[in-house]
Amino acid sequence: MTNAALGKAVTTFKVLLKGYRVRAGLTQEELAEGSGVSVRAISDMERGIAKSPQRRTIEALAAPLSLTDEELTGLQKVARQGRVPAPAGITGAHLIGILPADVDDLTGRESDLDALRALSAGLGGRRRSGRVAILSGPPGTGKTTLAVRVAHNLAEEFPDGRLFLKLRGMSAEQAGPADVLHLILRSLGVDAVRIPADQEDRVSLCRSLLQDRAALIVLDDAADEAQVRPLLVGGPRCLTLVTSRQMLVGLEGASRLALDVFGEDDAVALLSTIIGADRVARERREALELVDLCGRLPLALRIAGNRLASRPTWPLSRLVDQLRDRGRRLTTLTAGDLDVRSVFELSYRQLSPNAAAVFRRLSLVPAADFSVGAAMTLIEAADEDDAAVFLEELTDASLLQTSQENGRYQFHDLLRVFATERLAREEAPEVVEAAENRLADWLVRTATAAGRYFHPSDGVSPLPAATASFGDHAGAGRWLEVELKNWHAAVKSVAARGDHRPVLDLAESMHWYSEIGGTASTWYDVFELAMNAAIALGSDREEAVHRNYLSWVQASLCDQAEEAVLMARLAWDAAVKAGDRREQGWARVYLTSANARETSPELFDEAVRLFEEAGYPLGVHVARTMRASYRYREGRYDEAAEEFDACVRYFAPDDGGSRTPVDDTNYAYVLLRSAQNLAALDSADRALTQCETALGLFRRHGAAMGQARALQETGRFMRRQGDHANARRRLSEAGELYERIGLTQAQIDTLDERAALSEEMGDPASAHTDRERARGLRDRLGRSEAVKPNYGS
Repeated sequence: MTNAALGKAVTTFKVLLKGYRVRAGLTQEELAEGSGVSVRAISDMERGIAKSPQRRTIEALAAPLSLTDEELTGLQKVARQGRVPAPAGITGAHLIGILPADVDDLTGRESDLDALRALSAGLGGRRRSGRVAILSGPPGTGKTTLAVRVAHNLAEEFPDGRLFLKLRGMSAEQAGPADVLHLILRSLGVDAVRIPADQEDRVSLCRSLLQDRAALIVLDDAADEAQVRPLLVGGPRCLTLVTSRQMLVGLEGASRLALDVFGEDDAVALLSTIIGADRVARERREALELVDLCGRLPLALRIAGNRLASRPTWPLSRLVDQLRDRGRRLTTLTAGDLDVRSVFELSYRQLSPNAAAVFRRLSLVPAADFSVGAAMTLIEAADEDDAAVFLEELTDASLLQTSQENGRYQFHDLLRVFATERLAREEAPEVVEAAENRLADWLVRTATAAGRYFHPSDGVSPLPAATASFGDHAGAGRWLEVELKNWHAAVKSVAARGDHRPVLDLAESMHWYSEIGGTASTWYDVFELAMNAAIALGSDREEAVHRNYLSWVQASLCDQAEEAVLMARLAWDAAVKAGDRREQGWARVYLTSANARETSPELFDEAVRLFEEAGYPLGVHVARTMRASYRYREGRYDEAAEEFDACVRYFAPDDGGSRTPVDDTNYAYVLLRSAQNLAALDSADRALTQCETALGLFRRHGAAMGQARALQETGRFMRRQGDHANARRRLSEAGELYERIGLTQAQIDTLDERAALSEEMGDPASAHTDRERARGLRDRLGRSEAVKPNYGS
């Protein structure tokens, strides 16, 4: 067919364009490269999705297609014919709208921008309507700023116009859908007198006018799904960006982008763009604290940056000092008409009364995150389902965030400050105190129940029955782990108000769990509080119990041997006054544990006798294990082996009966002690096997301290056997665990061992690094021991 024939025979734009491209011998990609028109746009035109491209687009195609003037004129004529005729009264072919100005210093949103660009690139195909992206997130995260940046960046992709519409979702006078549709139609050039009165008719007219147009519509600050749904009128080549503090979960088929606060690097980068990188570099430490005090919230960072930019002589530390005061923090974060508190208040005013009460009272939770149970307790809800409804309302409103831990929630830092303000302003002090006490009581009561799952099956004490809250020890342990900061703070609160019995009950339930979870500081606090509670109640037996526990913490977790010896002796005195043989036996065990190198064999014999008289076989075999270790240190390996074998048989699992995690960890500790003696008897393989078994048991139950000790011991054995690479790995893991749980001296010992191992491996640089770290830890440990506590009776 000749060129002339092609032009006369074809009246459909898509066929005409493809014919010219084939005649020119070009692929769509080659045509795109030569014309500057995107491949997607050319594809849309050849598939008939874009039936009426703009004049400048056709002119850009003319040169690479080698069109004559006649062919170009004909192609433009066919394009005009393919356009949907405008209803009477329409004066323009594209949206008439002005976008807000783009900000120059937008940072930290590169991945979000890429996601929205990708969404735009996927427009077209067989979709009957345009793409919709919902940008949600807490107030102040920069949703509108991001939407405006995207609209500016994608301007060329939407030649038929960009429209920015304020929905005023957080305002008392929200924009009604019918009014917004009126604005869209007017922006499309429809005369006011031609706009239908009925909302559905306005929706239909908008859709017909946008069916073949490539337009971008920003619906800013949406209130809810009902406001937005009638406004999703874009055709297959349109993109609609919706910003909202609500998550708008009821909108189907929309892409979702949840904005969060910045990471540390992006937060510092934004601050640098506002006040200058040199200024940030000069006060790097203060800058890092500043972005943390701002909660890395973009709005707060911008306000802080603007304040500093307007005061170039201020050091950053001056603003940091102001922000440290939580009571004045939101007031400080004000710059002109930018105000963090006002932004939060807009969302707060939208809440139902019950959700608002939950929001305020959740500021009483000590730690960063919390459970549904905590919310239920604070508002005295009938059950967790009732509380969950309000938590979900707060989450949908972006006033709470879901935590990484399943089923838990958390505040943004500044929103927590705001909630604390609202609580003080809106609720009477006695109401706040009652809610705070309820929460503390619930946390202590629940922690006490969870701790009992970790008591050993000693044949004397009954095992705890499963409860609906936990079901088994795994559930109890998980609760204790995730709620650690909360129940730890709660027991301090209960002790401070002089409620001694719950403190004693919690400490008693936690003794065996303390070898599995928690940190050194946790157990120091818990058992010291319990000791003081027992003294206040005048209970000699309970004073002995908790002095014994505290002696264990001092010796095993805090490297305070002298204090541990004194504490064990005071425990002995209290146990004697109470006439309690069992606690007398424990006092002797902890005395030998704290003063292992200066103890006498008579103390072990006495401990065994006391436990036997108390009818307490678990204590008997703990004391026998200690006695076996003493014989090992004395070089009496055969005698030690006989004692260890008896203890291993006692603690080893049998075919029947119930076992708790503590039964397994007690067994694992005996295996570790026995392994040292086996190695001395030249049974290295058997010793290593026992260490590996112990490590497996500790790992099964998440016993961090036991894992660290087992890793350290296996590392030592591997080093002796010449397996240096595995030995280094084990010692490294042990050191990391010791650091995590706060056993500084054990961490130092591990670093020293690793340094010696590195020298054996011919790696002096690593040895030097480890020794320097160990030296720094020794200095820090020495400073912390400069003032030692004084415990009297």
